[in-house]
Amino acid sequence: MVWLMSIGGAYHGTVQFHQLHYFVAVAETRHFTRAAEHVHVSQPSLSQQIRALEHELGATLFSRARGNVALTEAGEALLPLARRILADADTARQEVQELVQLRRGRIRLGATPSLCTGLLPDVLRAFHDLHPGIELRIEESGSHDLVRELARGGLDLALVVLPLPTPSPALTTVELLQEDLVVVSSAAGPAPRRPVRIADLQGEPLVMFRHGYDLRELTVAACRAEGFEPSFIVEGGEMDAVLGFVRAGLGVAVVPSMVAERAGRDLRVTALAPPGLRRTIALAHRSDVAPPRAARELQRLLLASRAAPAGDGH
Repeated sequence: MVWLMSIGGAYHGTVQFHQLHYFVAVAETRHFTRAAEHVHVSQPSLSQQIRALEHELGATLFSRARGNVALTEAGEALLPLARRILADADTARQEVQELVQLRRGRIRLGATPSLCTGLLPDVLRAFHDLHPGIELRIEESGSHDLVRELARGGLDLALVVLPLPTPSPALTTVELLQEDLVVVSSAAGPAPRRPVRIADLQGEPLVMFRHGYDLRELTVAACRAEGFEPSFIVEGGEMDAVLGFVRAGLGVAVVPSMVAERAGRDLRVTALAPPGLRRTIALAHRSDVAPPRAARELQRLLLASRAAPAGDGH
């Protein structure tokens, strides 16, 4: 239904889209029978709908003198408005169809910074190849901030580290992968003992992430469990900065294995001695709101990536 102003003043009724469609067909053909053929209805049905439209608007739209069909002044006034309404409706229908068919849209995805370095590039490339019209907006942050953004509706999906810093029944999480953490050091420096024990990090200068990173909290907790406080040579960096400081020989860092695999030859990667350190990455979304269609498709690709080695971090 369409709300219109009447041709002669205020109008508070409703008009059907198909009535406007029939009206435009008659206005363009100036013939009721040909118009009926054009819109694929019977001529009596079309005439009935035109009369219903005229009654609804309170104005005669066509002059039917001696077999000639011509627009009245009211009909002339309605024609451009009817065409615009039908064009707008067609545009809206196309917009919705494009969203449904994943040709357009937007996904707001949150992820830890090392996931943006490790797992996400390949998955996002695969998604973009399938759906090039979908805009991807990525927010890098720690799990605490991502959970808050999910709860307030600022994100459609987020990749977080379990357990959540503030568990919430309003969020649904699906485990995506588990990943080993490793120690990275400068390839130009002396090789560390293999494998590295957490206790070996005592007194070792560590390049440490900023507060709020899950990797920082996990590393510090592991050192304290061995009875010592870690020594930071540099702290407060993002993933790329941390790797750069390590390359420069300032110290070592504990990072996700997938990030280490992509870090390049100028970094040495050393495994941690059993039981090592592992972390669980999950895909989260709000329980009370279904993710948009495009986000559900990205979710499908991310869950499919569980079959391959993956990494995360911060």
